[in-house]
Amino acid sequence: MAEQGVEQPAPARIEETRSFPGPAGRSAARSAAIGVFALLALLVVWYAASDRWTPYSGTGAVAGYVAQVAPRVSGPVTEVLVEDNSRVEAGAPLFRLDPTLFELAVRQAEAELAQTLQSTSAGTAGIAAAEAGVAQAQANLQNVRATASRTLQLVERGVYARARGDDAQGALRTAEAQLRAAEAQRDQAARQLGSASADNPQVVAATARLQRARTDLINTTVTAATDGVVTNLALTTGQYATAGQPALTMIDSRGGWIVADFRENQLRNIDPGDPVEIAFDVAPGRIYVGRVGSIAWGIDAGRRSAGGLAQPDTSTRWFEPARRIPVRIELPPSEEPPPKVRIGAKVSVVVDAAGENSGVLWLIARGLMRGSTALSYLY
Repeated sequence: MAEQGVEQPAPARIEETRSFPGPAGRSAARSAAIGVFALLALLVVWYAASDRWTPYSGTGAVAGYVAQVAPRVSGPVTEVLVEDNSRVEAGAPLFRLDPTLFELAVRQAEAELAQTLQSTSAGTAGIAAAEAGVAQAQANLQNVRATASRTLQLVERGVYARARGDDAQGALRTAEAQLRAAEAQRDQAARQLGSASADNPQVVAATARLQRARTDLINTTVTAATDGVVTNLALTTGQYATAGQPALTMIDSRGGWIVADFRENQLRNIDPGDPVEIAFDVAPGRIYVGRVGSIAWGIDAGRRSAGGLAQPDTSTRWFEPARRIPVRIELPPSEEPPPKVRIGAKVSVVVDAAGENSGVLWLIARGLMRGSTALSYLY
């Protein structure tokens, strides 16, 4: 206890000290801030310039011709001649329908024609066989015409060599000549029956019915119109196939292309023929070279209508998402696609919109493409 009358010393006052950055610290912070802003400005400039001169899209996909094969006549399936994911050649049978009713229709048409010819005092020798030849030639011409049309389209785009187009045109001319020869044999048989029977409307009608019946019988065997691959096969024996309704899906194996979506502000300098570098996810580490084939002329904007009038867009978003336009990209005939590529496979592309294959922007874009395709090893 302190004694009275003795002064106690006052407690020492603790001085609060604050540290402030010196001139060197303030200079370093200022330099770091300037560096960050400069980097951001450089990224913005690069982003805008690359969109104009080296536009990039990572949403590309492999596309191709997909044909849903439908029979020309209806009936139960008696035999499926292909397997899922199997390759087939043009003209190869895919499946068969029950021919019983169609065989009966041919016999009935033959009997009607014979009866009609007998009523016109003419013989029936040779005309039935001639009509069968015409029906077979017509069916063959339909398949050859479809195959030739697809081949010529690929030749025009440079996917196939011109020699393939010449072969397709030659096959088409041969099929047309075979049809003309069959029709000439039919006309000759009709002339042998006598002009009166050949010009008789009843004979003409009976002949047409016989030809239709024979054609329907031939169409009970459904064949491939082009070289391709059967995919997503769900057809089975006993299933009823309806005329005009798809029963089997085929992918044309003779050619394909790439569709990449670009924002509208990336399309300014893209033109058909511009060189393109392509990276397939199925082939990591490799860059393919192609060209711009064409740019889509329109997309579905999703605008609705009611009462014949367009409805306004009621979106409440601050920034409307950019719309993307499909661009078709093709590989030259000398550039073979990856062996395991499939329809719908993911593709990344960068376009040299300047068309010079040089410049700093293009060199950077090529480097980034090689880095991105190397990452495909990991994901």
